[in-house]
Amino acid sequence: MTTQYNPVTAEVIAELEKVVPGRVVVGADVNPDYSRDEMPIYGTRMPDVSVDALTTEEVAGIVKVCYEHNIPVTTRGAGTGLVGGCTPICGGVVICTTKMNKILSYDLDNFAVTVQPGVLLQDLADDALAHGCMYPPDPGEKLATLGGNVATNASGMRGVKYGATRDYVKAMTVVLPTGEITRFGATVSKTSSGYSLLNLMIGSEGTLGIITELTLKLIPAPKATVSLIVPFEDLSACISTVPKFKMNHFNPQAIEFFEKEILITSEEYLGKQVFPRKVDGSEVGAYLLITFDGDSQDEMDAIVERAAEMLLEEGAMDVLVADTPPKLKDAWAARSSFLEGIEEQTKLLDECDVVVPVNKIPDYVIFADELAKNYDFRLQYFGHAGDGNLHIYTCSNDMEKEEFLRQVDDFMSKLYAKTMELGGQISGEHGIGMGKVKYLAQALGETNMELMRGIKKVFDPKLILNPGKVCYNV
Repeated sequence: MTTQYNPVTAEVIAELEKVVPGRVVVGADVNPDYSRDEMPIYGTRMPDVSVDALTTEEVAGIVKVCYEHNIPVTTRGAGTGLVGGCTPICGGVVICTTKMNKILSYDLDNFAVTVQPGVLLQDLADDALAHGCMYPPDPGEKLATLGGNVATNASGMRGVKYGATRDYVKAMTVVLPTGEITRFGATVSKTSSGYSLLNLMIGSEGTLGIITELTLKLIPAPKATVSLIVPFEDLSACISTVPKFKMNHFNPQAIEFFEKEILITSEEYLGKQVFPRKVDGSEVGAYLLITFDGDSQDEMDAIVERAAEMLLEEGAMDVLVADTPPKLKDAWAARSSFLEGIEEQTKLLDECDVVVPVNKIPDYVIFADELAKNYDFRLQYFGHAGDGNLHIYTCSNDMEKEEFLRQVDDFMSKLYAKTMELGGQISGEHGIGMGKVKYLAQALGETNMELMRGIKKVFDPKLILNPGKVCYNV
C-alpha cells in the first residue's frame, strides 16, 4: 500500500500559520529530536514542518489543511517509543502534543480523570495519589505521555494484577484524518453499543486518528505496599517459580525477572548497588522483584510470610523485604533504569518485546540464548514475568552497523517465529511502528494484515496519518 504525497509549500505554511500563529517551525529550525524516537536504528527522517498544538481545535485545523493538500501528518508526544512509531518517514508535518499537558478534571464519584494527551505518566500517577487514587498502568518509562501510552497500549509492570492500559480507557476525543472531531466511549462500566471504535484507537499508534483528550479509569490507592527481592542461582529456577503464585492464590501487583548482568548494567548507571550479588558465598544468577499491595500492613505481613515460605521451597537463595519508602524506591529505580543503563553502554541496539504464555517463559528464554550463540551481538533481557511480556535487547559495541542490522534481522525473524509457535504475540506493549511491520506480517499472514489495511483505509482514505506504520510500508 503506497501513496504519493504533495510537498509542503509556502501556501500550506501560510494556512498552518492561520491555525496556530507563531507556532509553525520550518526546515532547519525544526527540533532534530522530531526525526526519531528512542530507537533510531530503524532510521530517521526530518519533517518539513513541526507544530506545537495546544487544543483539539488546533489539531483539527492542522489536520484539515494537511488532508486538503495531501500532506503526511505524524503525531508525537515525548518520543519515548522504541519501534520508530513517531518517526515521520515521509516528511510532512509533525504535530507535537507535549504542551497539551493539563489534568482537566476528576470525577471521583465514578473514579475517573480527564486529561490532555501530553500529561506525563508520572505526573498523573502523583496527582492521582494526592486524590487517594491510583492509575494502575505502569510502563518503565515514567516520562512518557499518556497519549503515547494509550496509542501503543503500553501497560508495564502492574499488568499481572490490574490488566492492560486498554482496561483503563473510558473515553477519548479524537481528530480523524479528515480533520473531523469525534468522541469514542463514555464514563460507564460496560457497553454493547456496536463496534468498539474506542478499542480500535487504543494501540493503533496514531495511524487511525489523533487522541486529544482522554478519560481514564482510576482505582482506590492501596494503603500498604511491599516488595520482595528474591535471588536465585540461575534464570530457569527463577522463572519456573512464577506460575506457582497463581497456584498458591497470591495476587501480586508486579512480578519482574532479570539476570545479574543487566542488573549490574543498571546499578552502574545509577551509581548505587541495591541487590545482593552473592548469598552465603554463592553467586546469584537471576532475580525476581515482586510487589504486593493491599488494605493494611497486617495483610502485607501475612502475604510476605506465606510468599517467602513458598519461594524458599522453590529454590530461592533468600527473600529480602523492601517495606519502607526508601527501600521500595531504590529497588524499583534499579528495575526502571534497565533501558537507560543499556543505552549508555551500547553503541548499536535493537529490541523486541514479545509476549508468551507465562508457563512458556523458560522455554522461550532458553531458545533465545541458544539462538544468539549463532551471532556476533550479545543479548540482554528482562521481563514482566507475571504476564509473559519479555524485553530482549541485541547489543554490540564493535560490529559494523550494516552487519549488525543483517544479523539482527535474521535473529528476530527466527525469534518471532518461535514466539508464534509458543502461542505468543509480536509485541506486548511497545507496538509495531515502522520497525516491526515485516515481522508482524510474517506472524499474522496476509488475511489478517489485509483486514488491518482495510480498517486503515476506512479511517484514513488518503493514508496521510502516520504513514508506513503497523500494517503497511511506504
